[in-house]
Amino acid sequence: MGAPDRYAVIGHPVAHSKSPYIHAAFAAQTGQNLTYERLLAPLDGFAAAVREFVEQGGKGLNVTLPFKLEAHALADTLTERARAAGAVNTLKISDGLILGDNTDGVGLVTDIERNAALPLRGKKVLLLGAGGAARGAILPLLNACPASLTVANRTAAKASSLVGEFAGHGNIVACDFGALQGVFDIVINATSASLDDHLPAVRPDIFDSATLAYDMMYRKEPTVFMLFAAQHGAATRDGLGMLVEQAAESFFLWRGVRPDTAPVYAELRTKT
Repeated sequence: MGAPDRYAVIGHPVAHSKSPYIHAAFAAQTGQNLTYERLLAPLDGFAAAVREFVEQGGKGLNVTLPFKLEAHALADTLTERARAAGAVNTLKISDGLILGDNTDGVGLVTDIERNAALPLRGKKVLLLGAGGAARGAILPLLNACPASLTVANRTAAKASSLVGEFAGHGNIVACDFGALQGVFDIVINATSASLDDHLPAVRPDIFDSATLAYDMMYRKEPTVFMLFAAQHGAATRDGLGMLVEQAAESFFLWRGVRPDTAPVYAELRTKT
């Protein structure tokens, strides 16, 4: 066996990242010869850090905050979902050229459809927020053929601007939080509110006992959004499964092998 291929997660900060554990587990499971590390880049030195990684023979990078927009600009070519997201979380390096991809949205969809066993086809879906996390989710969500996708934001104008970029991809509409009406099958919190223990300004009647309330954030205890949704009858799920599934999609892009995510998710759940 030759020298292992080198991969890393790059960000600032990056010490908290679970990606090295996840990809080491994937590699062990699938027999792939690789190393995976954390790479702390200066806030003003992302491109230089990537170039150095490429020159040293690196094969791929996961990109975390705050560099996803810079990664999008740096890539030589982009996948369709990276172009739609306007941000990149995965770089694949081949013959000195950099392919940029965004696996966040497909990670979300896979976690909902496979792990939560809730097909999106024909469902009434609500996406809360109109920032980068929401943008990355829209095309994969629409590709799953929901009956409708509503993007709601604190300001309707920002939601409308975002939705306008995806016209023609499916039944997608925009509104502000106050204009929401009716119950949704799936409500996805893509706002940053959970970081500060805040709740998006939504009414409780968007949930019922058949609703899945999904928060893209994850931590040991349920988020404020999850607690609120549960109080009003909804089933809840956090974003840990999305984290593992987006990593699996990156791994597949790099190695051409799709790992089994279930044992990795189960192990992480005991630690998170």
